[in-house]
Amino acid sequence: MDDVLLPALEERRNLSLYRNRTIIDGPQAVQLHVAGRDLVNFCSNDYLGLANHPDVITALKHGADIYGVGAGASHLVNGHSRAHHALEEELADFVQRPRALLFSTGYMANLGVVSALMRRGDVVLEDRLNHASLIDAGLLSGARLHRYLHCDTQSLQQHLVKQSSKKNKARFLIATDGVFSMDGNLAPLPGLAEAANKHDAWLMVDDAHGLGVLGNHGRGSLAYFGLDDQQVPILMGTLGKALGTFGAFVAGSETLIETLIQQARTYIYTTALPPAVAEATRTSLQLVKKDSWRREKLQVLISHFRTGAKELGLTLMDSCTPIQPVVIGDAGRAVAISQMLNERGFYIAAIRPPTVPEGSSRLRITLSAMHTEEQIDQLLEALDAVQ
Repeated sequence: MDDVLLPALEERRNLSLYRNRTIIDGPQAVQLHVAGRDLVNFCSNDYLGLANHPDVITALKHGADIYGVGAGASHLVNGHSRAHHALEEELADFVQRPRALLFSTGYMANLGVVSALMRRGDVVLEDRLNHASLIDAGLLSGARLHRYLHCDTQSLQQHLVKQSSKKNKARFLIATDGVFSMDGNLAPLPGLAEAANKHDAWLMVDDAHGLGVLGNHGRGSLAYFGLDDQQVPILMGTLGKALGTFGAFVAGSETLIETLIQQARTYIYTTALPPAVAEATRTSLQLVKKDSWRREKLQVLISHFRTGAKELGLTLMDSCTPIQPVVIGDAGRAVAISQMLNERGFYIAAIRPPTVPEGSSRLRITLSAMHTEEQIDQLLEALDAVQ
């Protein structure tokens, strides 16, 4: 087996596409301890700085005292605790939908939803730059997967018209990221919702990177655009980014959630996430709602970074979110710059194909409410020195 696999690994190394893991000592924070050094962290999805919040840690410990560590079984056997149920109700209230359902990860949530709702012969339409979990969900569902041009509602309309003309009884599902994880830009959700309504399609939004960050009280991309559950009937959100914990949920109508409980294999056939994590998430959710200053400060920092980067002539993408990629182009060059920044005290990952398209390797810089303007100025100074 090794003789077959090793050449492909060597090829990845030669193309500067080989991935390595970094061992982190200590908690997620804007200061990371790596290999005996303290680095300023600019590549975490902990946008609001809640992953190491003392109240969230206390809630986790308290939850473990009550429920122990593991859930013991799936939600449908004996793994559904009072903590899980309370969190589902609080998440549903937060995103203003009738019901919410917890999943172990966002990947499992997306796979579960699409496979439960779509059948062979149905049609899934996705943005070309959707997260891998949505793309895989479409591929594995058995439905026909079509990918429209990135953030292009006209391209989507053309696909919808073509597929609708076949006069069959297929279901149509449009699936998109709310905030694109590698570019940081927002999907044109009002236009997608209009197209879905016109062609009697269902619209699903993966709001992993919008939840907690955008919209009134941090309710996400749908709140940012003023869309309701009639326009976007399927909402997926993750708990491991702005909320700082772990897991995911799907929110929607009573009928949708009951359908997922009965038919989503990634919900039925896996152990529930630890109840203590659910308790911790309940606390982080309250902090998201209460601490509006975190989102306000984040917007100040985003503006500060973008202004400074433009003055340096850096190539930025059209993003109003904490995800601020600096496009380098060549994979080897992106890796080299990442390493040079590491030597200057900054931890920033180089993102390369196949995660992003060929020729668009980048530094995926992400900002946290816990960063300071001084740290951003230091980063800009370092970027100017190595570009």
